[in-house]
Amino acid sequence: MSPPEPNGSIDPALARLIVESSTDFAIYTTDRNGLVTSWNPGAEKLIVRPAQDALGMDSRSIFTPEDRTAGVPDNEMARALKEGRSVNERWHIRADGSRFWASGLLMPLRDGEGAEPHGFVKIMRDRTVEREADRRFSAMTAALPGFVFVTDADGSNVETNEQYQVYTGRSAAELTGDGWYLSLHPDDRERATDNWSRAVQTGKIYEASYRFRRHDHVYRSFACRAVPERDSEGRILRWLGTCLDVENEARARAALEDLNRTLEHRATQSDADLATAIETLRIEVAERQRTEDALRQAQKMEAVGQLTGGVAHDFNNLLTVIRSSIDLLRRADLSDERRARYMDAISETVDRAAGVTRQLLAFARRQPLQPEKFDPAARLKEMASMLTSTLGARVALTVETDGNACLIQADPNQFDTAVLNLVINARDAMNGEGALTLRVEQVESLPARRGHLANSGRYTAISVTDSGTGIPADQRDRIFEPFFTTKDVGKGTGLGLSQVIGFAKQSGGDVTLASVLGEGTTFTFYLPRVTGVQRHHPEPVGLIEQRQGGRGSILLVEDNETVGQFAEQLLEDLGYETCWAPNAHAALDLICEAPGRFDLVFSDVVMPGMSGIDLARRLREGHPNIPVVLASGYSDILAAEGTHGFPLLHKPYSVDTLSSAISKALGR
Repeated sequence: MSPPEPNGSIDPALARLIVESSTDFAIYTTDRNGLVTSWNPGAEKLIVRPAQDALGMDSRSIFTPEDRTAGVPDNEMARALKEGRSVNERWHIRADGSRFWASGLLMPLRDGEGAEPHGFVKIMRDRTVEREADRRFSAMTAALPGFVFVTDADGSNVETNEQYQVYTGRSAAELTGDGWYLSLHPDDRERATDNWSRAVQTGKIYEASYRFRRHDHVYRSFACRAVPERDSEGRILRWLGTCLDVENEARARAALEDLNRTLEHRATQSDADLATAIETLRIEVAERQRTEDALRQAQKMEAVGQLTGGVAHDFNNLLTVIRSSIDLLRRADLSDERRARYMDAISETVDRAAGVTRQLLAFARRQPLQPEKFDPAARLKEMASMLTSTLGARVALTVETDGNACLIQADPNQFDTAVLNLVINARDAMNGEGALTLRVEQVESLPARRGHLANSGRYTAISVTDSGTGIPADQRDRIFEPFFTTKDVGKGTGLGLSQVIGFAKQSGGDVTLASVLGEGTTFTFYLPRVTGVQRHHPEPVGLIEQRQGGRGSILLVEDNETVGQFAEQLLEDLGYETCWAPNAHAALDLICEAPGRFDLVFSDVVMPGMSGIDLARRLREGHPNIPVVLASGYSDILAAEGTHGFPLLHKPYSVDTLSSAISKALGR
């Protein structure tokens, strides 16, 4: 092998050897027109096309038809010539027609510094597996009431959420590239094109309002906003955007203006018409009240947009940890200690992502709770060391109780989260330095708060008192509103106090606030006291012991193919014989065909047609000898009615919790 030449350039033979050995990366070169001039083994492997077939091929053919129509390949080459490189992530096409998600880097080829480029070099890597980690974020955006879209650096749509597609009646492919313009009102398209092009060129936050056509050809007004995501050097990688329906607000404002003009006109009527005018005014005032209510509802919908940025920020941070850990795990020379560390990082990050989801559901009071009897004073003392670490050395933490043992019935995990949210807010209010007191005491009433009268009853009061700056009087009425936060952008989504009050009310209690500017703040949440014996949890069974106990036949009911495949593999690894049904009706048919075949049914809750709860009820009535275990990340039925006595696994679940739940249901 020849050494580098004296001028610092690499020997061509060495360069070719490097390219030919990089089988994990597709590397190819093109001329100025995009025709392929070289094609390494990595490109043969990834795109499934031999080099002899690829040479002379138009490199645009590996882009999807919708991206080619939108001019994405030419935009990529233009950006590379202008900026020296072009980075993107998008779907591509293999020779057999299948699609794969890849990240790519395109750079111009020059013979020397300052020379005119004579072609391009493209480096690509398959990211299809990593993109599966984005599925949790996609599921969340699908639940949002507005449109969510992601574009590449040049402003061409790469991804849209389900709400966008359902509203417009257009598929994801039809909305890709510049296809979304066709859903705009014809009078808005030119303005939309100019505004979007200007934002992409300047890199400034994009904000505008347009009329979008619904699938039934009705137009409604939407307020759109998009922010650029940049790499460490400040280059734009992609744009993240939302569009919220503001049609009700627009109509409400117009109605209020008309109503004001009408009121001014009626006030000038003669005395003879006064009685009629008063009655008419009464009716119109009532209508005005309804209109203002509609306006407030529209403003609430706008508030959802504030959530998108915070959630996207949090989930992108979590996905960065997962993606980096996966890349590091692929290293062949990785030690066992480092491999375990990266796997633990992925597991912990998934738990944090699930925690964000639970926090969203808690503030909406839609979180299916798992109440238990426990002593809050004892639990706070157990949390003290963890809270001390969270607060830092400059905050003095004190835990006080009235000395009387008491029990409450609530979800202990949500209780911990509520306390932690209040403690973190207190720490921030004190700028990390001061005194923080946690106090637990028994009270005989729930005091008046936020327009509610006092309630007599047996409650336990858990208060968090800080020595911070206090809360201004004009903010106290809004402090519990979802999305409201006094913190800087990116430092809080306004969900912490919403989770606290959501948890307290869902548990039969409430929260009060007392604050003095310059002296500090006290948040107190009240939970009903109960009598009885505190629940004691048995020691967890070790993973090896659980897996050795797996035996029997399990009917898995799951409509999502990817989740079903993983669940089936987990059950088989645990030693169970598994049969997979895609929906509840198919599961009932299998049980009716062979009533004694299955020892247990493991079913998702949310499925098209019959839900998992309905399936479990049918089995309880017709096949009471077959136990049922349910699994769900969220369900309206569970939030409103509970589990109806069936054991429930919360997604995402681990192999340990799955094994334990099934063993318990089987009586082992």
